[in-house]
Amino acid sequence: MDAVTWRQYGEGLEKRPRDLHERVQSGRYRAKPSQRIYIPKGDGRMRPIGIAAREDKILQHAASQVLGAIWEEDFANFSYGFRPGRSQHNALDALWVGITQHKVNWVLDADIRSFFDTRDHDWLMRFVEHRVGDPRLLRLLRKWLPAGVSEDGQWSRTSVGVPQGAVISPLLANIYLHYVLDLWVKWWRRHKARGEVIIVRYADDFVMGFQYRRDAEELLRALRERFAKFAVEIHQDKTRRIEFGRFALENRTKREAGRPETFDFLGFTHICARRRSDGGFTLWRRTIAQRMRAKLREIQKELMRRRHEPPPEQARWLRSVVQGYFNYHAVPDNSRAMNAFRALVNRLWLRALRRRSQKGNRRSWARMQHLIAAWIPPAQVLHPYPNQRLCVSHPR
Repeated sequence: MDAVTWRQYGEGLEKRPRDLHERVQSGRYRAKPSQRIYIPKGDGRMRPIGIAAREDKILQHAASQVLGAIWEEDFANFSYGFRPGRSQHNALDALWVGITQHKVNWVLDADIRSFFDTRDHDWLMRFVEHRVGDPRLLRLLRKWLPAGVSEDGQWSRTSVGVPQGAVISPLLANIYLHYVLDLWVKWWRRHKARGEVIIVRYADDFVMGFQYRRDAEELLRALRERFAKFAVEIHQDKTRRIEFGRFALENRTKREAGRPETFDFLGFTHICARRRSDGGFTLWRRTIAQRMRAKLREIQKELMRRRHEPPPEQARWLRSVVQGYFNYHAVPDNSRAMNAFRALVNRLWLRALRRRSQKGNRRSWARMQHLIAAWIPPAQVLHPYPNQRLCVSHPR
C-alpha cells in the first residue's frame, strides 16, 4: 500500500523508527489498509491474502512479541500453530502418539468455515482485554482491525475478520481459539466425557479422538452451539466423524463395512494399518495425493519456463525444490510416495530438457541418469518415528 521496499526504508533507518515510535506514543499513528491479493488453494479456490504496509508490519511484529510472551504461558499444550519451538511435525507427532497409544476408536476431523475472515472484533478485543490493560496496545489493535483492505484501487472497511498474511493475525487466531475452543474442550473433557478424549490443534485446523462414539456425537453437537455464540461456524461439508483407531479395522471387517475411512491433516492422509512385524495397530501417513499433483504441476510449469537455462542452473533450482519437499514429507511409512514424487520430477526434467530444441535431439535416459544421480536428492526418511521425537521434545 505504501509502495516502500525494505531497501528504501533502510535508507533512513536511524530516523524512521524513531519517528514511528513518537507517532505511536502520541497517538498520531494511523494504520493503512492491506493490499488484497489471491493465491490458489489446493481445492481450486482462491485464498485472499492481505499485505500490510511496511510500518504496520514493523509495529505488528513488535506487538506480537509482547502479546506472545503473555499468552505463551496460558496456551494449551495441544495447540501447536505459530508458537515458538513448535512446528507442524510436533502436531503430527502428538496426533500419531495420541491415536496409537490411547483409547481412540472414533475421530472427529473438523474444519472451521472461513475462520480468518469471520472473526468477531468485539469478542477478540474482549479476549485481549482479559490479560492486557495497556490502553496504547489496545488502541493499536483497534486501529489495525477495521483498517480495511484495498483491491483494484477500491477500499473497503473490515467489520469482521483479520486479513490472512498480517504479521499479528496468527497470534490473534490463537488467542481467539484459546478462549472459544481450547479452554472449553479442557472443561468438556473433564466434566462431560465418558472415555478418553484427545485433541491436536494447529491454528484453525484441529483433530479430536474419542474412545466412545457417543462422546464424539455429543461434543460435535455442543461444539456447534459453542461456536455459534462466538460467531464461528463449523464447515458442514468438511467436518466428519469417522470410525478410526486400534479396533476400527477389526470392527468394520466383522460388519462387512470395508476398510476404515481416512482423514487429512497438515498435508498427510492418515490411514489405519497393521505393523508387518507383529500385526499390531499402527498409523500410516501418506502425502495427500491432490497436494502432490499440485506440486508437480508447479514444477512442470517452472521447468518449462527455465528449459533454455543451462542444465546446471536448472539442477540447482530443482535440487532445492525437491530437498525442501522431502524435508517436510519424508516421514516414516511415506517412502513409496517420496519415491513416486522423485521419479515423476525426474521425468518432468527430462521432458523439459528434450524440449530445448526442435531438431529432434533427444537426450538419452542413460545420460539423464548421471544428471539425476549428481543433483536430485534420494528419497529417504528424514524424520524419526513420532513417539521417539515426542519423548525428546516432551519428556513428561
